[in-house]
Amino acid sequence: MAVKRNKVDFESNGIKLAGLLESSDSDAVRAYALFAHCFTCSKDIAAASRISRALVALGYTVLRFDFTGLGNSDGDFSNTNFSSNVEDLVAAADFLRSEFQAPQLLIGHSLGGAAVLKAAESIDEVTAIATIGAPFDAQHVSKQLGSDLEKVSIEGEAEVDLAGRKFKIKKQFVDDIRSQNSNHIAKLRRALLILHSPVDETVNIAEAEKLYIEAKHPKSFISLDKADHLLSQREDSEYVAACISAWASRFLPQENVIKQSESKLSKGYVKVDERNKHFARDVQTDNHVWIADEPITVGGHDLGPNPYEHLLAGLGACTSMTLRMYANHKNLALDDIEVQLSHQRDHAEDCESKSKFIDVIERNITLKGDLTDAERKRLLEIADRCPVHLTMENNPKIVTNEV
Repeated sequence: MAVKRNKVDFESNGIKLAGLLESSDSDAVRAYALFAHCFTCSKDIAAASRISRALVALGYTVLRFDFTGLGNSDGDFSNTNFSSNVEDLVAAADFLRSEFQAPQLLIGHSLGGAAVLKAAESIDEVTAIATIGAPFDAQHVSKQLGSDLEKVSIEGEAEVDLAGRKFKIKKQFVDDIRSQNSNHIAKLRRALLILHSPVDETVNIAEAEKLYIEAKHPKSFISLDKADHLLSQREDSEYVAACISAWASRFLPQENVIKQSESKLSKGYVKVDERNKHFARDVQTDNHVWIADEPITVGGHDLGPNPYEHLLAGLGACTSMTLRMYANHKNLALDDIEVQLSHQRDHAEDCESKSKFIDVIERNITLKGDLTDAERKRLLEIADRCPVHLTMENNPKIVTNEV
C-alpha cells in the first residue's frame, strides 16, 4: 500500500502552520487522526513520522504539523506557551473538519499528550485519545527547565538548552504552565489509552499512573517496556501504532459505515454529498460508499477518482462484465480481460466552426486465452453492445429537478 503525503498549511491565531497529511492510496479511510509532537520537537521527528506511516498502513489518515515557532511553521517560539499549543491543535482540527473530515482520534507524544487531553474539550468529534510518554499536566515542563526557571522568573526571559538545542523561554510561558490544572482529565468522556515506558528518563512513569487514576473509564494502559522517551527505535514506534490501531478500533466507527447505515437509497439510485468545501465528494449507493475528487493540480486533494474517471470506469466495468458473461455462456477459452479507456476532446471533423469539439472515448481491450480470430472478432462486437455503451450512444436525456 502506497503512502500519499500532501503538504498542507492552515492558520492559528493569524499565523501560518505547516502540516503533513498522510493517507493510503485506498479510498477507504478508517478514521482521521491528529498527531501532536513532543515539546520543542517538530512534525518530522522520527517517532511522529514512523507512527504516522504505520497508522496509514492500517487504514488511517494522519495529520501532523509543526506548532507555532517550530519546524516549518511561522511565528516566534518564545511567544508561545502551552495554551497556544492547545489552540494550534484546535485550529488543526478545524482545518481537517473544513477540508476533509474532523479527527476522531487524537494522539499526543510527551507534552503533546497533555495538549491533546486539553484540546479534546474543544473538538466534539473526538472519540478516542492516545498519549505516549505524556506528563500528567503541563507544569511538568518546569522540571526540564531546571535552574533556568529561576532566571526566567527574575529576568523575564532566558535562553535554555532543551534536547541539545537553544530556545528562548519567556516568563509568560512559565506563568501559563503554572496556571494549568488537570480538571479536564476526569471530564474527558472519551476513551483514553496511556502508553508509557517504565524506563522513561524524561517523563517518569509515575505521571502515567496519575493520568490513569484521574481518568474515568473507558481507559487502558500499555507498558512500552524498554523504549526510551523519544521512541528512537523503529520497532517501538511501530508497536505503538499497532497498539493504538487495535485499541481504537473499538471506539472509532468508520465514517463510510456510519453514512451507509443512514442510507435510505433504493437500488439503482446514487447519492453524492460534499466531503469538503473543495472537490471531494462522498458517493453512495444502497450498498456502497466511495470518494470522488479532483487532482491536487486543479485544487482537489486527490482522495479518489475524478468524475470523468468514474465515467470511464462505468463503461470499462460494464464492457468487461458483458464480455465475461458472453464468454461463459459460449464456453470460450477466455482466460482474462483487460479494458483500458481514455477520454479526450477532438475537433469535430464535420463541424464548420473550429471551436466545436466532439468527445472521444478510446477503449482498448486485451483478450487473453486460446481464442480463434472469429471468436475475438465476435467478442469485440459484443463489447459494443454492453448496456452502458448503448446508454451513452443513445444520447440520454438528463432531467434536473430541485427537491
